[in-house]
Amino acid sequence: MELQQLRMFKAIADLGSIAKAAEKLHCVPSNITTRIKQLEDELGEPLLIRKGRGVILSPSGSLFLEYANKILLLSLESKRAIARESAPAGRVSIGAIESSATSRLPKLLSKYHQRHPKVDIEFSTNTWKNLEEAVEKHELDSAIIAVKCVNPAIECVEIYREELVLIASSSFGPITSPTNLIGKIIYMWPTGCPYRKALESWLEQNSVSAQITSIASYGTILGCVSAGAGVSLVPKGIYEQFRQIGGVEGYVFN
Repeated sequence: MELQQLRMFKAIADLGSIAKAAEKLHCVPSNITTRIKQLEDELGEPLLIRKGRGVILSPSGSLFLEYANKILLLSLESKRAIARESAPAGRVSIGAIESSATSRLPKLLSKYHQRHPKVDIEFSTNTWKNLEEAVEKHELDSAIIAVKCVNPAIECVEIYREELVLIASSSFGPITSPTNLIGKIIYMWPTGCPYRKALESWLEQNSVSAQITSIASYGTILGCVSAGAGVSLVPKGIYEQFRQIGGVEGYVFN
């Protein structure tokens, strides 16, 4: 006796037709006829009685249907129970740089929690260097950083490429050249930030001298920029999120 035989028998009982049962189960009627005959031989009793173009259950078939339904229901419940037990559960610690935490992760974490409600997520932000060290020391299970990790003890996978944007207040005027930043205050994350390093290299290559003020908060940086106090270089995701507030314009950085 197999579950598929029980499914076939139940389909016939529900639809009153071997042909309709075959259509529902996506198989040929002859296959169902053969499998039901095998089931009847095993039970030693006829389960179906032909009536016109359809079939009805015999007295033994009506009795057997009750048990077939119970067996199929138990089979479904057991699958669901096993699926629940095999679903991810426990605690996972994730770290990220603030730009990813602000612009990319909220929706992803929300979707993950909906799919895996048994997983408790501990989330923190830090500099990419501190995050890398925390992963190596097993203080974090994983982390999202802004540079490729060269530590052989850590597996590194690229998940996206970050586009950078020069931002300034709407009253600043367009930034079309590095020379537009001469004598201007630039707000960036402290030394060690890869975005700051990219900006410093860009300015140096173009022989531009500018004052860089360190601020470890994108919210504060955006506040200073929108107030017209200076400019900054930020990930596009950060710019897209804050430009809705108004007062800030973005320009291509290359």
